[in-house]
Amino acid sequence: MAVPAPFSLSSDPFASKPATSTIFGYSAPKKGNFEHTHFSFFTAFRRNQGCTLKASMGPPGFTEKLNNNKLSTLVDAEDGCDIFNDLKDRFLNFKKNKYLKDIDHFENLAKVQTPKFMVIACADSRVCPSNILGFQPGEAFMIRNIANLVPTFESGPSETNAALEFAVNSLLVENILVIGHSCCGGIRALMSMEDDDVEKSFIKSWVIGGKKARTKAKAAASNLSFDEQCTHCEKESINHSLLNLLTYPWIEEKVANKELCIHGGYYNFVDCSFEKWTLDYRGTKLEENGRIAAKNKIFWR
Repeated sequence: MAVPAPFSLSSDPFASKPATSTIFGYSAPKKGNFEHTHFSFFTAFRRNQGCTLKASMGPPGFTEKLNNNKLSTLVDAEDGCDIFNDLKDRFLNFKKNKYLKDIDHFENLAKVQTPKFMVIACADSRVCPSNILGFQPGEAFMIRNIANLVPTFESGPSETNAALEFAVNSLLVENILVIGHSCCGGIRALMSMEDDDVEKSFIKSWVIGGKKARTKAKAAASNLSFDEQCTHCEKESINHSLLNLLTYPWIEEKVANKELCIHGGYYNFVDCSFEKWTLDYRGTKLEENGRIAAKNKIFWR
């Protein structure tokens, strides 16, 4: 999608302008609307490195001089902040110690991918499946979203079911693994919502898809603290997503034919433990408010 060019506000003291009001150092007209206005901010990364932004006004010719030096100023500022230098070092380390040492493998990956796993995990920065479970390039096709939720087939298109369709029907993965985790902010948002909550937000509109898991968690853990209820819902929502996977005809068909296995996983980063279980298709009830039957449960600690 094309991104409009940033809207620029110049400070020409001789230009004819309407009266303005100042908000946080920004002068805006009191009347009228800006349409398609976009502001770009260059954020200082670390105070001790002296990376700062200043809004300045000066004599005639200052703005032109500032524009001429803009590129070099930004480059200098970035050079003074090591956030991307760190990423550069990591990339070069990957290239030296992994890519070049296994060049044949990566050259094959450049031609085709044949992952055995489709992984659906939370977008939480503390929960990286490749780090936790050691997935290597080419081993897992992955999608991450808020609270690792799987919407139903009837819910319509989303990036999650688009990834599922490609992984199952084109890549022919043999396993789908839904990974939840401890201290999940998305689940906490879900558990905090009221049934008559009318406030709109992207987060609430997304996590409400897990309301059946919330209902079950609150019923099963009604005598526990809110934090404990959230923990219960974190696991219940995984099972809810496993059931939702079976609403996709092409997934249920492959599961029924034993061409595809569906698994749940729960990563507790408080004590660094991992639980894994597999959906037992024959024993799972698919009717409304159905339940999941699990098999092959394991616990790593």
